[in-house]
Amino acid sequence: MNQLYEQVVQSAEALRARTALRPKAAIVLGTGLGAVTDGLDTSARIPYAEAPFFPQSTVEGHKGELLFGTLGGCEVAVMQGRFHLYEGYSAAQVTFPVRVLRELGVGILAINSAAGGLNPLFKPTDVMVVTDHLNFMGEDPLRGLTDPRLGDRFPDMSRPYDHALVAMAQKAALDLKIPMQSGTYLAVRGPSLETRAETRMLRMLGADAVGMSTVPEVIVAASIGLRTLAFAAITNVNLPDCMEPVSLDKVIQTARLAAPKIGAILQEVLGNV
Repeated sequence: MNQLYEQVVQSAEALRARTALRPKAAIVLGTGLGAVTDGLDTSARIPYAEAPFFPQSTVEGHKGELLFGTLGGCEVAVMQGRFHLYEGYSAAQVTFPVRVLRELGVGILAINSAAGGLNPLFKPTDVMVVTDHLNFMGEDPLRGLTDPRLGDRFPDMSRPYDHALVAMAQKAALDLKIPMQSGTYLAVRGPSLETRAETRMLRMLGADAVGMSTVPEVIVAASIGLRTLAFAAITNVNLPDCMEPVSLDKVIQTARLAAPKIGAILQEVLGNV
């Protein structure tokens, strides 16, 4: 944490030198969700390998590029691929790009992820807008934070997902006639998937979907003052009494079917912020 602020500033300066666009919002794409930003008018494309201090994505379906362009009339930065604790990265590394994007002037963070459904009313390819979360990762990205330039060490988490943005997303879904669920996202470290007993427990705790990302970025976003909107593409529904095997290929295929729905809703929201 001692050099984190300086690294954030250095990385932001290097990216700023590569594009004249000044993003108002940032979009993080998860597994199989590249089509969320198919309507992006791209003006710059920067591989993570060329972004100072960025980790490298090791997960299938994550391209590992930072795009700058316009979506829905809004200037945006798009992370094509994100980082996870299960890849071996620290929570500070996972959330480093969010800090850089804030340094670039971003005020809104739109996070997208693939997730397993826990709510029995959900079905594969559903879109869920996240209204709250449970952190079961055993880690917090603010642990060890002492530099006030890096944000609030004890951020309020009573409303981590911006109520106005959630309402805009719900209205957009209605206008576009896209069925959309809402609910609580539970984050686990992974990478192994849940057992039947774990699935039953997570549902009893009130979770509607489970995944291995999103929450670290949301915590940092709250700490540094970003407005956050998050969507989960439901790739499978875990019913503990009749669970079926799940493969990464199936997750990616199903997420790709949900991606255009998220993209349409997100474009509508960004066009009105």
